Amino acid sequence: METTIQKSFAPTYNQTATKTSLWKRFINWADGQEENRFGWAAFAIAGHGCVFTIITVAVILVTGNNFIFWPIAISAMSASLITNLAAMPTKVTIPTLFITVLIDVAIIAICLIGLL
Repeated sequence: METTIQKSFAPTYNQTATKTSLWKRFINWADGQEENRFGWAAFAIAGHGCVFTIITVAVILVTGNNFIFWPIAISAMSASLITNLAAMPTKVTIPTLFITVLIDVAIIAICLIGLL
């Protein structure tokens, strides 16, 4: 009689692995860099402003001074500078820095490909 009233049921627990996207892992890493935010700000302002932007502008000038690349290069530097001067958290400033450096690299590549 006991088996009809109380059925013996042993549930099995299968834990599925949750996979986070590469972007989510990057944002979590950038959020963890909050204690190094002044170092990232210094790199963004000095490294991007004094190295990447200068190289980008020099390549634009050497390869024919195409006007369309000037506002893009200036906007990329401005975006990086504004996010740092606005004291945004590192989960905003680090992706902005990487995207703007990627824009500068793309401008350099387009200018050099156009030279061929």
